[in-house]
Amino acid sequence: MKTVLVGVGQAGGKVTTALAEYDDEMGFHAVRDALAVNSAKADLQNLPLETVLIGQDVVKGHGVGGDNELGAEVMQRDADEVVNALGDKIDSATEAVFVVAGLGGGTGSGGAPVLAKELKRIYDVPIYTIGILPGRDEGSLYQANAGRSLKTLAREADSVLLIDNDAWRESGDSVAEGMASINERIARRVGLLLAAGEPIEDRSLGLGGGGVDRDVAQSVVDTSEVINTLRKGGLAAVGYAESPASEDADDNVNVVTSTTRQALLTGTSLPDATAADAALLVVAGRPDTLSRKGVERARSWVEEETGSMEVRGGDFPLETDAISSLVLLSGVERSPRIKEFMNRAAEAQADARDERDEGAAKRDAAASFQNDELDDLF
Repeated sequence: MKTVLVGVGQAGGKVTTALAEYDDEMGFHAVRDALAVNSAKADLQNLPLETVLIGQDVVKGHGVGGDNELGAEVMQRDADEVVNALGDKIDSATEAVFVVAGLGGGTGSGGAPVLAKELKRIYDVPIYTIGILPGRDEGSLYQANAGRSLKTLAREADSVLLIDNDAWRESGDSVAEGMASINERIARRVGLLLAAGEPIEDRSLGLGGGGVDRDVAQSVVDTSEVINTLRKGGLAAVGYAESPASEDADDNVNVVTSTTRQALLTGTSLPDATAADAALLVVAGRPDTLSRKGVERARSWVEEETGSMEVRGGDFPLETDAISSLVLLSGVERSPRIKEFMNRAAEAQADARDERDEGAAKRDAAASFQNDELDDLF
């Protein structure tokens, strides 16, 4: 998928950098260009990307201080400057644009929905968002910001691929170590997804392999299958797992199916997200070790587990010593994690407001992730 990335805010800039560097390292060439946007000048200085500083007349390059309403305001004021910077990056070969943002802070959570809306108004390609949810320990302001941002993004973007910080953070990691680990995991998973359908140079996936031979694939996943899976809109998640491969494809039937189960049940960016409207399975490995029977069995299992009759699947030939399964889920609004998060965000917003009527009953967000207690950003 030929993609342009736009990182908004501090986390957005770092994840965009990780994705662009991983794509270049692997020789995928799926990321055609990238841009970082922020209201804090210091957060842009060390990024190896073209950058745009917004809100200079309002916050003087010092950031919006976690105020996502102000983040939305400064993006709205300077949206033309961002669009102009993207003018020579998004062209007729671009198949999708990904706006990347942490949803808990100010510039990313406020600016991403504004930018997604503006880009949809201008460009006739899918405008997706990669949204990073704050962990449970990141404070009530971050929870409320993320809830409001997510509610708005789900309406403005064509699909929102969610990354829950709590899903991939290792116990014992410092905040910096945790963020670096999460960024690396996002880059590997989303990078492999974006590479679908792209010609690949002689690179390995970092799993002990050597090169790539796309010509002998049995059923190559292409860009249209990614787009059609995300066409359902709403919220999306991605799961990933890898296992050592046998030299004989017939011995890898169970390896493919068990690795796919791990990807969906224990390796998703949104824990407990299994029910979905549509799904895509990508199985990567050396062509002579990939089991077509295993891929089809795994695809059938994903269909059964997700409850969706719209499950696509195929191969991603890659010279490695492992078999990797990547599962893209679309329409995961029914996930218990989403319902729990939206309730937590609504409670955080209520606490921040210090509502007068503390005894007012809170509506159960299980009815829909579109929690009525959370305000839209605009």
